[in-house]
Amino acid sequence: MFQPDTLSTSVEATTTADILEFDHVGLEYIVHGQPRRIIEDVTFNIRQGEFISIVGPSGCGKTSILRMVSGLNPAPIGEVRFQKQKITKPLKNVGIAFQNPVLLPWRNTLDNILLPLEVVEPYKRDFRKNIAMYTRAAQELLATVGLQDFQKNFPWQLSGGMRQRASLCRALIHQPEILLLDEPFGALDAFTKEDMWSMLQELWLRVRCSAVMITHDLREAVYLSDRVLVMGPRPSSIIYELPIDLPRPRTLEICLSDDFNHLFSDVRRHIRRN
Repeated sequence: MFQPDTLSTSVEATTTADILEFDHVGLEYIVHGQPRRIIEDVTFNIRQGEFISIVGPSGCGKTSILRMVSGLNPAPIGEVRFQKQKITKPLKNVGIAFQNPVLLPWRNTLDNILLPLEVVEPYKRDFRKNIAMYTRAAQELLATVGLQDFQKNFPWQLSGGMRQRASLCRALIHQPEILLLDEPFGALDAFTKEDMWSMLQELWLRVRCSAVMITHDLREAVYLSDRVLVMGPRPSSIIYELPIDLPRPRTLEICLSDDFNHLFSDVRRHIRRN
């Protein structure tokens, strides 16, 4: 049963159980009749409640990794497992936010956020009966990201940053066990992007699902993550893994610290473009 009160309850500690497992995962396409390997041999685990970022050069298969987790494109080579079960079809308990927030233009902010509860089981079967409870949960998320006064506005009435905040709320409203983020702030200016880091961190600390983020911004990866995984060029694999041992909640001031810059430099040193 969906409980809106849990949206405002922080989980104090991340458990150690693995929720996602990549077991010798590969990916290849047929180009001009010949197989071309994109991902070579990716093996890693993600713990319950952990936030990881995957970085690497363009074209190395980062977004393909997310599609495998979601079940939209199950791994053709090797296995991706959720709670020990091989992912063979789209998962219902996943929230997704993209670089360009895809909000339905005919729905206002509140109704856009409620959309997953209308289409995802078990919520959709009792949506009308529980609409008041679901609305309170959505309004609580909106307040967290500073959009409580914009719930009746339509997407065209919101700035880019406001639309992305609404997109994050929509991705989390059904309390997914996995949050997938594909360059969620790539289209925003530098100052708005940094504000969004703090808002995403606050949302994630309240819901504490397992999060996987794809990003080209190494500062963003270090700021938000518990671990950063670096993929190499094609055919790609995980070539480096860096734990981010920085206290939470993090503030933007931590980006000026020696510890932060040491971690940032460590990740950057392992990015190989060819």
